[in-house]
Amino acid sequence: MNKTIKTVLLIVGVILLVYGIYTMITPETQVSIGNLDLLKVQDNTNSYIVIGLGLVAIVLSLLKGKE
Repeated sequence: MNKTIKTVLLIVGVILLVYGIYTMITPETQVSIGNLDLLKVQDNTNSYIVIGLGLVAIVLSLLKGKE
């Protein structure tokens, strides 16, 4: 692969990985009205997909091509 493509894949992979971890760690939505607490349970399926895509992009950027 071209060196430019590898660099772009590495940058995109790191950004996707950081974004996926950030969306997984952010707290779920919570609303408090008096004694009533409404809590939305967080679904991390999209975070896992984004983290997986980031890891794939990083691995592809680190693979050594034909010389």
